[in-house]
Amino acid sequence: MEEQRTVYDLGIDLNDEFAMVSYFQSNMEEPETVSMTAGSEIYQIPAVLAKRSNVSVWYYGDEAKRMAKTSEVVCVDALLSRAFHREVIDIGGEHYEAVELLALFLRKMIELPQKLGGIGVMNRLILTVERVNAETMKLFWKIASLLGIPTDKFLVIDHKESFYCYALSQQPELWLHDIFLFEATSDAVGYYELKRDRRTTPQVVSIRESKRYMLAGEQRDELFLAILQKAFEGKIISSVYLVGDGFDGDWMKQSLSYVCRGRRAFAGKNLFSKGACYAGAVRNASNWPCIYMGENEMKFNLSIKVRDKGAMAFYHLITAGHNWFEAKGECEVIFSGKGSVDFWKQLPNSREAKIETLQLTDLPARPDRTTRLRILAKPVSDEKVEITIRDLGFGEFFRSSDKTWKYTMSL
Repeated sequence: MEEQRTVYDLGIDLNDEFAMVSYFQSNMEEPETVSMTAGSEIYQIPAVLAKRSNVSVWYYGDEAKRMAKTSEVVCVDALLSRAFHREVIDIGGEHYEAVELLALFLRKMIELPQKLGGIGVMNRLILTVERVNAETMKLFWKIASLLGIPTDKFLVIDHKESFYCYALSQQPELWLHDIFLFEATSDAVGYYELKRDRRTTPQVVSIRESKRYMLAGEQRDELFLAILQKAFEGKIISSVYLVGDGFDGDWMKQSLSYVCRGRRAFAGKNLFSKGACYAGAVRNASNWPCIYMGENEMKFNLSIKVRDKGAMAFYHLITAGHNWFEAKGECEVIFSGKGSVDFWKQLPNSREAKIETLQLTDLPARPDRTTRLRILAKPVSDEKVEITIRDLGFGEFFRSSDKTWKYTMSL
């Protein structure tokens, strides 16, 4: 038991300007966010590296920014964008790939909790960034490899999913109805609106993203109030979260009074890194009551019907709500039939399933149940799955024909 208490999940919120680091152990009520200054609630760590010429020592964060003011070091910022654009950076005549520098910065972030508190051993790393797509995942899988982190201990989610995991990990009364998150910079604000469909099991959660609204000048309070009134019109809202530097200061008067009218309101900057920590627990929970249907999540369940220990059952190849970049289903079956395989496609909010039959053209003729098939399902988008079926034969009795059938199945 003692060993389990020393294991934690690490959540890192990352963008071009800064990183925020939170960790979560099973014996904690909520994730803890790391500050570089003891007792401080300044959690933003500048995403900057610096290096002295001809000295193999790297500095990061505020220290790197301070050193950048001198002529003795080379400072590298915007690490995330540089890595995406595959930049190569010259420092004192040495060339560094930006992806390697981003991995180095993340290694510094991973080491922080242990350096500051000696809390134990990292179990899993969860990164959250504003957007996630296929190219993003290629970059971060390379970084995971550079860091020596196995893929099953590494997760990348976007801010929407982080918000979902955070909000629904709070007390139930805070997510009884709709939930809003407003994110503000110095001159603009946008919001996420989270809704649950309580008619389904599990409940399907969706998040709508607003456009960005200008929020600057002496009329900020009035402008924000108008945005709130339009967003909240006709809705029952349980809680509202305010994140970002744009909410600093005491400029909110009328708007804050309106937000708190019959709703719980919370302000802070580390929601996404804490949400990343919760995401690890949410992904592993067997009794989690909801399924999140975001832009990158699979939109349907895909199954085949098999006989297991004498009883008919469904074997799930692809599960709705799982990130399509990571999802994959594979199994081997003893085939019984007449040259075709039935697949069941089902929406998560429906009890009905549609059967799609795939023909195994030119499958060698053999006695019933003397053909072994390997079935692989790999999504190519959130609404399409590539099916590959391969004839494996049947041991020494029937050799494999090496025939392979490929289909693309769509919602």
